Amino acid sequence: MAIVIFENKEQMLTWVDVTAPSSTELTELSKTYDLNHFALSACLQPDHLPKHEDIEGTHFIITRVLMPIRSGKSVSIQSISTKIAFFYRPGLLITIHRISHDFIQDVRMRFFDKGQFKLVESIVAKLLWHILHSYELPAVGLSTELDEFENMVFSQNLTPQMLLELYQIKRKALMSKKLLLFSQEAISSVKLPVAKADDLQDSRDLHLKLLNIYDQIHEDVSNLVNFYLSISAQKTNDVIKVLTIFSVFFMPLTFVAGIYGMNFDYMPELKMRYGYPLLLGIMVLLSGGIYLWFRKKRWL
Repeated sequence: MAIVIFENKEQMLTWVDVTAPSSTELTELSKTYDLNHFALSACLQPDHLPKHEDIEGTHFIITRVLMPIRSGKSVSIQSISTKIAFFYRPGLLITIHRISHDFIQDVRMRFFDKGQFKLVESIVAKLLWHILHSYELPAVGLSTELDEFENMVFSQNLTPQMLLELYQIKRKALMSKKLLLFSQEAISSVKLPVAKADDLQDSRDLHLKLLNIYDQIHEDVSNLVNFYLSISAQKTNDVIKVLTIFSVFFMPLTFVAGIYGMNFDYMPELKMRYGYPLLLGIMVLLSGGIYLWFRKKRWL
């Protein structure tokens, strides 16, 4: 575990940043800063969804940062995101996370160390904005992938693998949207005076924008999958149509050939001088009649 304590004595603010703590270390942290032990234990659950609680005068927030997904990896809450927990009250902020994040150092150096924040809530609002910002680039990537698949589907360059990849995009968008929906409670819980509310409003605006983007991606993927299935069904119908046409043409011809292929001695047509060309002519007329009937029905 790495515990780093930052202090801004001018603003009387303390920021404790904790990386990859063990259960024993969290217990010590609970005693040192008078934090609820059960809330701290939630920090060790890797798949915990975003939430907010007020516990004995301390605000407790869990959020999730979206992470890049390696190709072929299964899509789950834990695989696409990592958790960051906040404990804050007047004058004190504690951040707990499993891996280090560059934006935490950026907020500390650009805002906290320079004394630009007088309230802990301002730091939390700025960190929430960076956390939400981690969802923006993946959304652009998913939209780009979706555009490529859309061109392939509309050009009818379909492959069985394409449907699986579209499902992966839909799954990523659905998981990200789910995390954003659960994050709404945490964002709404932060309260700032009107004069200091710009950062908080930026976070809320970004949250609404991302929700709309991921909702649109999810809807577009669903429509594209339906279109893919429609094109596949249309291709199947075209094949069946061709086979049916061939069957209809050859069915009466096969019937006639079967009648005269039977080995009976007393078949009057067998002794006819022009029986063979007459039979061929009948077959041609049958085929021509079927063709004209298909043309009349506009099936050809």
